[in-house]
Amino acid sequence: MTDDQRSAGAPTLEDVARAAGVSRATVSRVVNGVRNVDPVIQEAVRQAVSVTGYTPNRAARSLVTRRADAIALVVSGAGVGPEAARGDSGTGAPVEEDGGSGGSGSFTAQVFADPFFGRVVTGVVDYLRPRGMHPVLMFAETSRARDEVVAYLRQGSADGALVVSTHAEDPLPALIADAGLAAVLFARPARPVPVSYVDLAHQDGARLAAEHLLGRGCRRIATISGPLDVPAGEARLTGFRDTMARHGHPYIPIAEGQFTQESGESAMERLLADHPDLDGVFAANDLMALGACHVLREHGRSIPGDVAVVGFDDSSAALACRPPLTTVRQPVEGMAAEMTRLLLDRLARPDGPVTSVIFEPELVVRGSA
Repeated sequence: MTDDQRSAGAPTLEDVARAAGVSRATVSRVVNGVRNVDPVIQEAVRQAVSVTGYTPNRAARSLVTRRADAIALVVSGAGVGPEAARGDSGTGAPVEEDGGSGGSGSFTAQVFADPFFGRVVTGVVDYLRPRGMHPVLMFAETSRARDEVVAYLRQGSADGALVVSTHAEDPLPALIADAGLAAVLFARPARPVPVSYVDLAHQDGARLAAEHLLGRGCRRIATISGPLDVPAGEARLTGFRDTMARHGHPYIPIAEGQFTQESGESAMERLLADHPDLDGVFAANDLMALGACHVLREHGRSIPGDVAVVGFDDSSAALACRPPLTTVRQPVEGMAAEMTRLLLDRLARPDGPVTSVIFEPELVVRGSA
């Protein structure tokens, strides 16, 4: 654009049409993603948009496309208050928080204290940003908040939902499915619902942890499980116990945690009290492993000399640990990006089948084991 054009105001569809040599209606069709426009014409319009510096008006575009160009990123937990919310295992990229979502201070503080959620946000934002879309962060830890999420989606304020459930009994996935709304879940739901999801091969990850501890020569191994009413917690415990049994260890001491550092500390205290001679620990996420390491040091145990410790996730907590934590990597950012891709594909093909994508874990060896 020339200086005179800039001074005249923001470029319009007419400016783009003149630059491309097509009609205003054709430019509108290309800008709004209407199909059946000749690819050569589409390219000419895109180049004209670049040359003129034209920026589509989001409100006007939504009237044409009936799309909000926004995705609800919902952190949901069953129950009547923040005590019901549990995360699995940083700060993610900025997102817009919806004030009407009913999230309480305690619940949101717990969510953002877990590095897992920051990694999810990063993966979602990085995928949406180049596509001209943005996430609206919502919290749904109460029945009222869940109803507000469903209403928000019904009225078209967001085109679909990415749902991270923090409790096995969370009814939100079923509510969204029953309403016929577009959604994708992070992690397999505890109860079958016709909604696509991404997840990790949790049992295979736990197998990697067990084999690593055994390969180091550990023989008195215990585990700090995640909450056993959460599919990921149950799967990691099952995979660990099965692998240990295959190697001749039929009994493994277990202390259940809640995927928090504090619960890891409490669980490690219980394990040490009952099994003071243990020489290896698998914690079902890095936050609990970090807590376990704190307690082991307080009891004068060297890591990994006296007790080897393996975590799960490869989150920021793994690098904050001393020594740095050997852990099973869960590629959360990549999983969140794939979850977003599945949702956008669902929006483009509403009648397509639901699907699942399972990621493979990887052992990351550091100083703790």
